[in-house]
Parts: sequence; structure tokens; C-alpha cells
Amino acid sequence: MHKDFSDAQAFSKSFDDPARDAWQRPAEVIEQMKIAPGSVVADLGTGTGYFVGWLSRAVGPSGKVLALDVEAEMIRFVAQRAEQQQLSNVEPRQVAADDPGLAAGSVARVLIVDTWHHIDERAQYARKLAAALAPGGEVWIVDFTADSDIGPPARYRVSPEQAVSELQDGGLTAEIVQGETLPKQYIVRGARP
Repeated sequence: MHKDFSDAQAFSKSFDDPARDAWQRPAEVIEQMKIAPGSVVADLGTGTGYFVGWLSRAVGPSGKVLALDVEAEMIRFVAQRAEQQQLSNVEPRQVAADDPGLAAGSVARVLIVDTWHHIDERAQYARKLAAALAPGGEVWIVDFTADSDIGPPARYRVSPEQAVSELQDGGLTAEIVQGETLPKQYIVRGARP
């Protein structure tokens, strides 16, 4: 699924709408991830940086948040956001559509929110994510359920079972996270074996 996300200011109206907190539940997502202070984490498909503040606080001043997106305008927007919010541990980076651009063994967590369905060749992409994980590292996919009233058209949605399979094909162990309470989404966790 390819969509033009170049107008960051326009997308910010929906991506950063305070009403999103009710269904996205960022505090719950971050809590589920069990991020250790001092960690390096990646926000893949960061968009306007909705999650960067949450991740920045989770990793603390000695950690780092790599805010990754394919759109140059989104990266500029996130850089401005990080500066305005004084998030000195956030590093916005533009990446290729087929490569997260992460060094081997460099990240403890990769968070992929509302983005997995945009990635082509997801099993190959998952291999690159697996290689980027430090020992004990995990990939967290948060995406829309089939019956969600928001999100991409149904034909573009990726089921949690499919996301699990794609992470497994990429060399990770993977599971659907049980007990989360997101009303419109699911969470899948992949781990380095």
C-alpha cells in the first residue's frame, strides 16, 4: 500500500489529534514493551512523531530514540517536534522503503505503529529488523484489526496472524500479545531467538 504522506502538517491534524490517545493508548503500548532505561529504540514509520515523547521518556536521558520514516517532510516535522519538546535523545532519520537502516545488533526495541501494512516484502524486511536487534531485542507491531472503524481499506490490512507469520519468516519468534486493551488494534511481538 503506497500513499503520499509528504504533507506532514496536514497529517498532524489526525496523527496528533488528542482524541487518538483514547484508542491508541500509548501509555499501555509503552508499558507492554518493557523498555529499559538507557536503551536504544526505533520508532519505525514515526510519521509526525506521535510516539517519540513516550519513547523518549521510557529510554531516559541516557537512551536514544531513532525516529525513522521514508518521508523527508515527516523527518523534518519530527526534528522540529523534538527540538520544541526538548527531546534531546530523539534522532530523526530518513530511511529507504525497503531497509530500516539499522546497524546489526544496535536496538533493543523496534516499535511499528500503523505502518506494517505499508511495507512491501515484509518477511525480507523482518530479516533486516531481526539482524538489527540486540540480544533480547524485540519488534512490536501495532496495527488495525479487521473490524476497526478507522485505518486503511480492508484489502490492505494485515491480520495479526499474518504479522506473526511474517516475523517468523524473518527469523524471529513471534506471538499475538494477549491482554492488551486497544479497542481498534492488535499488538504482535517478535523476539530474537
